Amino acid sequence: METRVRYAEIRPYTVPETLDELAGPTDGVVALPTALDWTPKSAYDLSDDVDLRMLYETVIREAMHVEELRQFLDPVLLSAVWQRLWLPPRVRLMWEGRFPELARRAA
Repeated sequence: METRVRYAEIRPYTVPETLDELAGPTDGVVALPTALDWTPKSAYDLSDDVDLRMLYETVIREAMHVEELRQFLDPVLLSAVWQRLWLPPRVRLMWEGRFPELARRAA
């Protein structure tokens, strides 16, 4: 039987060294660059829960450089929405492995 490997299982993901280095916006509308979001909806209103979660999911999945994480993610907002983010299992494990407080908060 052929074993399939999904791209999400092998693609590189970026994880910051600390949550404190994240310095993204906490309010307003955020427009992501095409390198992170090439969909028609590239602007997200942080006061809208769905937009906030979509922005965080997109940045966490697509960031190739820690600078992108620093620019668009905020540690307080990340902790608040972490348990409701739809993320590939591998990227979730990577983040929770480095930041167990995210997993504890979700428990």
